[in-house]
Amino acid sequence: MDRPDPVREIAPGLTVILADNPSPMTYWGTNSFLLGSGPARVLIDPGPDLPAHRQAILDALPAGGCISHILVTHAHLDHSAGSAALKKATGADIFAFGAATSGRSLVMEELVAGGFVGGGEGIDMRFTPDHKLGHGDTLNTPAGPITALHTPGHMANHLSFACPIGDAAAVFCGDLIMGWSSSLISPPDGDARAFRESCQMLRAHAPDRLYPAHGAAIDDPLGRIDDLLKHRQMREAQILAALSDTPVTLEALTARVYTDTPAHLLPLAARNTFAHLIDLHELNRIKAAPNLRENAAFYLS
Repeated sequence: MDRPDPVREIAPGLTVILADNPSPMTYWGTNSFLLGSGPARVLIDPGPDLPAHRQAILDALPAGGCISHILVTHAHLDHSAGSAALKKATGADIFAFGAATSGRSLVMEELVAGGFVGGGEGIDMRFTPDHKLGHGDTLNTPAGPITALHTPGHMANHLSFACPIGDAAAVFCGDLIMGWSSSLISPPDGDARAFRESCQMLRAHAPDRLYPAHGAAIDDPLGRIDDLLKHRQMREAQILAALSDTPVTLEALTARVYTDTPAHLLPLAARNTFAHLIDLHELNRIKAAPNLRENAAFYLS
């Protein structure tokens, strides 16, 4: 992959600062966005707690400029961990849906209460915003009005941020929708049903452009959302086709479904598989023995 310049203006009043944390999960790295054309700018996703990235964000401000708001899409370390140091450096308050575990569904809370600890994909358990934003809350900022959209699926406390960028109706969609990959859905923070509902809600919002937190902007949002929904529908069909009335473990089921996935990535694929199994179990389309847990045996109802 050809990594772009780490600091670049990608639209009028929109600068992206790319963190130096590339990986198979983050692609080029985490995009931090500075919005606005005046001296005060809004920051979306401060990114990882890397001093060089923090300095690059500060250096991207205009002479004498400042950060008025720090907005965080969700509490994964590659998005939220840099927020505390940037608040200290700028005095700007931090806005997000809530702490790392906020917004989990009842079935996910029950799994956690039963001892399920999840995959632990870089969750920022220390993250606490100064201000909580709910679905539809609008901030009046120096960059214009920015509306929070609660978009769980990749993570329960995930927000997207809608605002105009030039003449385009834009949505900064975090890790929910990316152009280069489908999103990881890892329970108890990832939720397959919530992912579908969030995608459908964003589709109804009809943005002109999506700005993911990893990779390039998406100029055909509706087409990309439709592709991701079809992909999830395909995975669900594959899981159901791989099940029978004979109970099978999550590990064995994942190997049946993800036949082209390298062995070292199968544990991540199992997280997605379990997310679908939870949803299918809630819909009474499958059973889990002795009960719904990651180490259960799964079979058709």
